Amino acid sequence: MIRVILQGNDIKTTEEIMKILSWRSIFVFSQTFQSSSPTGKACRRSQEACQEWRKKAAVMLTLASKLKRDDGLKGSRASATASDSSRRVSVRDRLLVKEVAELEANLPCTCKVHFPDPNKLHCFQLTVTPDEGYYQGGKFQFETEVPDAYNMVPPKVKCLTRIWHPNITETGEICLSLLREHSIDGTGWAPTRTLKDVVWGLNSLFTDLLNFDDPLNIEAAEHHLRDKEDFRNKVEDYIKRYAR
Repeated sequence: MIRVILQGNDIKTTEEIMKILSWRSIFVFSQTFQSSSPTGKACRRSQEACQEWRKKAAVMLTLASKLKRDDGLKGSRASATASDSSRRVSVRDRLLVKEVAELEANLPCTCKVHFPDPNKLHCFQLTVTPDEGYYQGGKFQFETEVPDAYNMVPPKVKCLTRIWHPNITETGEICLSLLREHSIDGTGWAPTRTLKDVVWGLNSLFTDLLNFDDPLNIEAAEHHLRDKEDFRNKVEDYIKRYAR
């Protein structure tokens, strides 16, 4: 058994050194130690080699300690991220309890709200039944999902009913200023807005917010500009086919 002095009177065996140094390094060191004479220059060389390996061992231990700390920090960050996400969802859900109550107390007479799962207030359906204008008599379904980051970001809304409308595409995308996270004219989403604003805005797309000058469905807007009566006929045809 080879025994060497690493630090003061602290005697270490080769097996203990192996826990600190790599196997290859230990092998090279052992070969050097065994081939050296215990007297004169060989002894000095052995002492110098011992000091060198001691330095390397210290470096390796320092690196190992740092890696352990880094792993701990990564774990802490991951845990903090998960915790932040949970807190964000909790903030959203607390807001929704209040906002849903306010919405149901101030719902337009042409609107109905349905929650498929009463325990998930962040997912609901809205039915708009216009009582005037081009879309009178139709029933238009909207699907609303409130994201985790609400109310810093707006709800996501899609029209489920196929419609011929300048501000709603046939595939359900909607052009409504307050649903925009960033708006040049300042009418986009803001944390001060609520679900009530969203529902009233969607309801108004069939009346006073019907906008042919800034369309999302350009073809529908051009159709209206070209032939208003034919536009009305197509709207009524879509209502009969898709919105009853």
